[in-house]
Amino acid sequence: VDLVESGGGLVQSGGSLRLSCAASGMAIRVFGVNGMGWYRQAPGKEREMIAQIVKEDDTNYADSVKGRFTISRDSDNSAMYLQMNNLKPDDTAVYYCNMVLQGGRAYWGQGTQVTVSS
Repeated sequence: VDLVESGGGLVQSGGSLRLSCAASGMAIRVFGVNGMGWYRQAPGKEREMIAQIVKEDDTNYADSVKGRFTISRDSDNSAMYLQMNNLKPDDTAVYYCNMVLQGGRAYWGQGTQVTVSS
């Protein structure tokens, strides 16, 4: 499975960005997807889950982004998105997409940098 993020960049505080994650690989169709999510890692901090979407499109968000970020995905699991509104300097981080297949195998993208200036 290959995951490729895009859409990161530099934005002013209060601005918006939309991240995309393109997913490909036969294993997605063979095994099925248990869940997909977005994580981020700021300098000197651990990687943290910020949004995830699981079967039947149940979503979970970290408290720090709830009400500002929205996760979504295409019905065939070929892409996932993160709409980020009202961005804050504390949102500055490398953002990673994650996919977990049925059976528990997890995959990561290479990450995309998001920088929010004050």
